[in-house]
Amino acid sequence: MSPMPAPYDAAEPATSCRITEAPEITTAVVVQHDFPMYDMPALMDGTFSHLAEALAAQGIRPIGPAFSLHHRAPVATADLEVGFPVDAPLTETLELPSDYEVIGSSIPGGRIAWISHIGAYGGLAEKWGAFTEQVGESDEQMTYPFWEFYVTEPHPDMNPATLRTDLFSLLEARG
Repeated sequence: MSPMPAPYDAAEPATSCRITEAPEITTAVVVQHDFPMYDMPALMDGTFSHLAEALAAQGIRPIGPAFSLHHRAPVATADLEVGFPVDAPLTETLELPSDYEVIGSSIPGGRIAWISHIGAYGGLAEKWGAFTEQVGESDEQMTYPFWEFYVTEPHPDMNPATLRTDLFSLLEARG
């Protein structure tokens, strides 16, 4: 795997909110609009179980962990992209065995806030709430999109308390 640029390459989790500049990252993703939140595990499994192999067939390699990027706050449904950061742009649409289509996209560059969550995915909503509060206390304003990098690859026999997920949000430009 090629190294991810800072801040995405952090070896240690961020235990408090950090504000920094981040570059744009080229990605290969499955895009879904109004996707039911209750069906999120099927989307993740249907994407991540096939995507690396489909990209390899095109000569493209993931350069970082799986991620999801949200274009609005999810409630019952989400508008999101799930995929991998990649070493080269995807220039054609790929179809996965799960029938999801993969396209080229990107994670935006700019001023961002980020923090790490250590623990099961069920604790992410609470962490996002605390993160949002910390960003506000630092006199910054979050904007869309926001995204999560699943730094620790989950396995069926692992302890979910050891999962690391890095949370990121684009910040509004200061005027």
